[in-house]
Amino acid sequence: MTDDEARRGRRRGRPDTRRVILDVARRRFLQDGYRAVTMRSIAAEADVDVALLSYYFGSKKGLFGAALALSANPAELLARLLAEDHALDTFPEQVLREVLAAWEGPQSGAALIGMFRNAIGDDALGALVREALEGEIVERLADLVGGRDARRHAAAFTTVMAGLITARYVLRLEPVGSMSRQDVIRLFAPQLRLALGMPVRAGAVRSTRSGTPPPGRAYP
Repeated sequence: MTDDEARRGRRRGRPDTRRVILDVARRRFLQDGYRAVTMRSIAAEADVDVALLSYYFGSKKGLFGAALALSANPAELLARLLAEDHALDTFPEQVLREVLAAWEGPQSGAALIGMFRNAIGDDALGALVREALEGEIVERLADLVGGRDARRHAAAFTTVMAGLITARYVLRLEPVGSMSRQDVIRLFAPQLRLALGMPVRAGAVRSTRSGTPPPGRAYP
């Protein structure tokens, strides 16, 4: 600790410090919304140096996920995929693999499903999640897609993913609820490609075991 920090009485990494930060962050996110809250304002209220938040959580996305008890944060997942510089042509398949793995993880899945259900029943939490999705997912996807209709395509992509998550993990709608991951990828990757304004590959694979019609006809 520097002399300046000692004079200000800033908290260091005591055992309860992380919990104090998370308590402040959750309350501030719910009260003020995702965009308005800054790492610096949370650090000030928690009486810690802002560098400690970066040390614990890495970024605002990481802090948001931790505040909502998400061991797999959708915004961080997308940011990682974008940082890995995947070609746009394979992006839908990459996202589906990562999302399915996260939502079916023994710990991460339970937290994500809990957040999703709570967001539906809690207006404040729902608004917070929506704002985070718009800022961290839709806008980043729009940057990836580019063009005049980029935001519309990004929103359509996010909507298809939200529908898949609702059908598979919340409603357990059959046959989607019991499909293998690979079958889900085969069925939904073409829909995500269409949402992004990309052409569907010729001879796109369809799920013959479930009798699912060709993706291009299922969603005209």
